[in-house]
Amino acid sequence: MGRMKTKPVRVGLNAHLLSLSQSYRGAGISWYIFNLLKNLPQASPDLFEYHAFLSEPVFRESSLVLHPSWLPTQRPAVRIFWEQFIQPLVLQWANVDLLHALAFVAPVAAPCPFVVTVYDLSFLRYPEAFRPFNRRYLATFTARSVKQASAVITISESTRQDVINFLGVSPERVYPVYCGVDATYRPLPADEVRAFKSAHQLPDTFLLYLGTLEPRKNVDGLIHAYARWRKDDPAAPPLIVAGGKGWYYHIIFQLVESLNLTESVRFPGYIPQDELPLWYNAATLFVYPSHFEGFGLPVLEAMACGTPVLTSNTSSLPEVAGQNGDACLVSPTDIAALAEAMAELMANANLRASMSARGLARAAQFTWEKTARETVAIYQNVLGL
Repeated sequence: MGRMKTKPVRVGLNAHLLSLSQSYRGAGISWYIFNLLKNLPQASPDLFEYHAFLSEPVFRESSLVLHPSWLPTQRPAVRIFWEQFIQPLVLQWANVDLLHALAFVAPVAAPCPFVVTVYDLSFLRYPEAFRPFNRRYLATFTARSVKQASAVITISESTRQDVINFLGVSPERVYPVYCGVDATYRPLPADEVRAFKSAHQLPDTFLLYLGTLEPRKNVDGLIHAYARWRKDDPAAPPLIVAGGKGWYYHIIFQLVESLNLTESVRFPGYIPQDELPLWYNAATLFVYPSHFEGFGLPVLEAMACGTPVLTSNTSSLPEVAGQNGDACLVSPTDIAALAEAMAELMANANLRASMSARGLARAAQFTWEKTARETVAIYQNVLGL
């Protein structure tokens, strides 16, 4: 008969990229970390004790042991210093049995086994979009981390294949675990959506893009396709391009001006997290023709709100959107096909209603509880529990 455990296994969570600010820092990786911290304890109430290392002062979760940092790790250089030099010491001090490095990199001198999450390899595929030091750090230390890790978690099969092919990790050590969608993303009452449209002076019918304004998101391709459609149909509804300014954003503004679209393309800027469900609900069609995504959370969020989706047939996006008509998939480089798809979807209310229903069913398959359960199963596998 095996010896009974007298205490739960301690799992350390490097959550230094967690930010609860209503800014771009609160999106993407931070949102994944936030939802994992909220859901992991319920996924394994007796087996593990979770120790979260973070610098976000507002975050509270009674089922976690929180270890706030006195260093300003919001600054990348400080966070790197903490990850590589302070983290090994605090892991030993807290008697952590397993570390989950929640964003690409674990300490070189990790004092315990570790699991690492890799979201995408954009720093290898689109290196020009990163500052040179950040790119070199991510490329060098991610490659080292995934080779040393007991397991690698990716947020899609597409990223899993990239980790295997680009970084040479054996396939049996790389596990795809999808993101979830928060319950706040749902169809909202019509009167609430009407009031929102009125407050923001939004038209009754419009197309919405939501994401960072940068080249890999293919916003320029979207605008070219929209211009092509408007040339054929001057009555085409407006396009709203929402999101924070990323690398090369000024080219997008110049393009809109040069194509004489300043009256029909609107840029509301960064959208705070708590407003996102209303924007998705207000849109007639969500358009997201990105070249490359590790997962593509906006696609899932829009579907969960009942908004029909037009997105790319590349990278992870078909995994999220589905390939059975739950969303419309086109090549992001085929401007004519993108223009044609926008025109057809906006002209066909029955098709949009059908896609909305299928999209809702598709989105319901992705929950943060499921993400947490699958993550816990990987911890158990690594530790032989």
